[in-house]
Amino acid sequence: MKRLTALLVASAVTAGACGSSDGSDESKASNPASTAEPTTTAAPDEFAPVRARLAARYAHYDVVAYEGSGFNTMIISYGFTDLDDIDGELVAQESFCFSEQRLNVPITTEVSDEFTQAIMPVAIATTVTLNDDGTAHVRRDETPTALGIDLEDPANDVLPTDPNDPRIIDADGDGKPGVTVKITVTPELKGELYLARRERFAYDVDEQADGSLIGYVTDKSEQLLIGASDPTFAQQGDWVQHPDPANSPIILIPVERSWDCARLRTERPTLFPPTPSVDY
Repeated sequence: MKRLTALLVASAVTAGACGSSDGSDESKASNPASTAEPTTTAAPDEFAPVRARLAARYAHYDVVAYEGSGFNTMIISYGFTDLDDIDGELVAQESFCFSEQRLNVPITTEVSDEFTQAIMPVAIATTVTLNDDGTAHVRRDETPTALGIDLEDPANDVLPTDPNDPRIIDADGDGKPGVTVKITVTPELKGELYLARRERFAYDVDEQADGSLIGYVTDKSEQLLIGASDPTFAQQGDWVQHPDPANSPIILIPVERSWDCARLRTERPTLFPPTPSVDY
């Protein structure tokens, strides 16, 4: 693979001396070029066409497969990835619309669209390389993002262990601390979890012949259980991403810049695979 970076080539202007070459003033006067300052010339940006063809709004689908706490779960997220060519770099900006969760046990969990839309990663310059066949490979590194809590330094501040930490906020606007997950075990046993999270995801995708980008997600998100509507649910989980990258795919499909969450929800069945089952 060939790293997609702009190369600068320094070209010093030189000229052959005519007459004396002993460094005397007479020699310099007769050879003005010998006193010229070196110049630097930028090589043509051979990668500009690659950035140009990748720059677009993409409908975003990703799955993160987790294991731990006695059962396995998948979180499926939908939204948009905007790739823009800014100052010679391909910059990625994610925004999310709605999400689903599936488990390998007969429990249903649900989060509001407000929960999902409260996840607002910052824009980041990607690393673009070229595969052997000339298609692009795009790497988006993680940009730690706080959810349900105000962190001065989202990348390095430690999540609190105190559910009454004053930095905890109502991020999804439902009047409860943090963000809310609704749980249904049976029709009679329902409840809510209140969480604070640090979202930490990265991805690698490869350019496809149809213009889509397909790859896998790496997720190291963390969460704190702030509280629960029923003590039955008040148990901290211990989750890690499942090691098989095939269980955590990402698909980016180019769409018009005017698309919004409502349009994405309508078009979801024709764009992306059916919701996966937790079969690992």
